Amino acid sequence: MRYNTLGNTGLFVSELCLGTMTFGGDGDMWRQIGDLQQADAEKLIARALDSGINFIDTADVYSQGQSEIITGQALKNLKVPRDDVVVATKVFGPTGTNNPYPVDKNQFQGVNNRGASRFHIMEGIKASLKRLQLDHIDLYQIHGFDPATPIEETVRALHTLVEHGHVRYVGVSNWAAWQIMKALGIADRNGWHRFESLQAHYTLAGRDLERELVPMLESENIGLMVWSPLAGGLLSGKYTRDGEAQTGSRRATFDFPPVNRERGFDCIEVMQEIAEAKGVSVAQIALAWLLHQRSVTSVIVGAKRIEQLEDNIASTKVELSHDELARLDAVSALPAEYPGWMLERQGDYRRQQLAQSLKR
Repeated sequence: MRYNTLGNTGLFVSELCLGTMTFGGDGDMWRQIGDLQQADAEKLIARALDSGINFIDTADVYSQGQSEIITGQALKNLKVPRDDVVVATKVFGPTGTNNPYPVDKNQFQGVNNRGASRFHIMEGIKASLKRLQLDHIDLYQIHGFDPATPIEETVRALHTLVEHGHVRYVGVSNWAAWQIMKALGIADRNGWHRFESLQAHYTLAGRDLERELVPMLESENIGLMVWSPLAGGLLSGKYTRDGEAQTGSRRATFDFPPVNRERGFDCIEVMQEIAEAKGVSVAQIALAWLLHQRSVTSVIVGAKRIEQLEDNIASTKVELSHDELARLDAVSALPAEYPGWMLERQGDYRRQQLAQSLKR
């Protein structure tokens, strides 16, 4: 297991992060993703820690708080030293007894128990710390962009949490590049703690973030945590172009995240050839490709069974050759879009000039 620094910090996190969305199963949507209870969740956490994973990600909305409760109790039951694990959670979605997920639009009770306002962030951290049975959160992330709250209010609230010792580092999930850059500018101008990580969707079958987000992350030295690296199970090897294996697959009942199916199956066919040649699973190839990407800090893997987790952990041993990476890049390449193709065209001679100067 390799360890990478998280963004512009001295914090080292494992290249795989254990996701806990499968814990709890409280609520119809979450039950379709997973309903592991305490004993089975503890087995997964124990195996993950034993493999060298020191990074665990959860969220206050997962199973309506049950994921945090199970995760916190597991760390306590397993007697995991606090300094041996990096715990990340998220705030944004509707919480509280009057706010089932998803929100009933006709319900007006608890209207402030959601979003990225100072009100909700301050209440959210107290609730998450209680559920996790911790005195601080290592990485506290805003789970989504809130068009109703000024970015400055959100960044300042997170700064307060770090200053008060409730949180060590702050991050964001599912924001656009311009939104993150605006937040970084606000933090820099005011001397506040900045976002150190982005949690985003990234797979061979969905490389959209390479257009704007990856260049921004590399420019600003922000860590990338990848969620749903198997595209909701599509890249697990259970699916084929001619007939999708529905049994035991999450996409059978919860078809998310959206994927360009044709491009996805083109990728799967190449992945299968490489996997067969190496004697590994298709899922391991999908994860290994991500682990070979320079911008990726940690890949979040979730599981319902130990065997699934074992297979995911084995991906850290898979080495992809230059030719194999080239094949995967070619089959999964994004169609050209403006201004990307113009930036490439106009900047080419300057890149060549820079490369020549570096050779001297």
